[in-house]
Amino acid sequence: MPRSKWFVAALKKGFPQRFLFSRFTKIPIIRQLVDHMLFEGDDILYLPKDDVIQVKKIIEQHGEMILPSQVVDHFIEESNYHWIMDWCICRSSTSCKDYPIDLGCLFLGEAAMSIDPRLGRQVSKEEAHSHVKKCRDAGLVHLIGRNKLDTFWLKVGPGEKLLTICNCCECCCLWRILPYISKKISNKVTKMPGVTVQVNPNLCIGCGTCAKKICFVKAIQIVSKKAVISDSCRGCGRCVEICPQNAISLSIDGLIKVSDTIERINSLVDVS
Repeated sequence: MPRSKWFVAALKKGFPQRFLFSRFTKIPIIRQLVDHMLFEGDDILYLPKDDVIQVKKIIEQHGEMILPSQVVDHFIEESNYHWIMDWCICRSSTSCKDYPIDLGCLFLGEAAMSIDPRLGRQVSKEEAHSHVKKCRDAGLVHLIGRNKLDTFWLKVGPGEKLLTICNCCECCCLWRILPYISKKISNKVTKMPGVTVQVNPNLCIGCGTCAKKICFVKAIQIVSKKAVISDSCRGCGRCVEICPQNAISLSIDGLIKVSDTIERINSLVDVS
């Protein structure tokens, strides 16, 4: 039975308080409860934007460039079930002014068929591909993986039959809570394997553009008039495209193929 309308309304109402709530997860007993209820078994990856990456090595077998969007396209093709949410709960809850609110999550897998039809609709593969392209064109970043939180608030399951593909903005994304939430939980949201983000100190002038509400995990600081990126970086690539000096680069090691990421997700979720 779908979640009631009041539950979704209450969730949206409380969404702006997520930073306050997340801090409580550093209390051991609360962390254990929240982790068990909402994040147990999760593995979620941010995928860099295609247009900001540098490829260290081309895949020799095929002579192709590695594009993070290939991960999303693969699962759309493999899945027999495609379901688009008609609105983004994050952007809707915060009345986002910079990105489209109507570009919601894409859910794949059999469990998606139990989502309340008032929240969205089942679509074809072609419609799913068109949706994620619109999201990329709008400047949104894909997040993909198994997310127990979605099975909870959408009241669907089992978790191994639901793949979440979020389309995130830097201003409203739920995972802006990562700097505040328990490490045990935040470590379940990672960057794509093989991704490296670097600052060229010869080009960086320490203007601070990359550190001003661009990095959703606050991984960038200005130290001695140079940008420094910490290990908490999730490799989304927003800082790369915003840097006015082109001092930040994002690369993907060609030896770590897109298939590695696909296999990792396949081990957790069956979308067929």
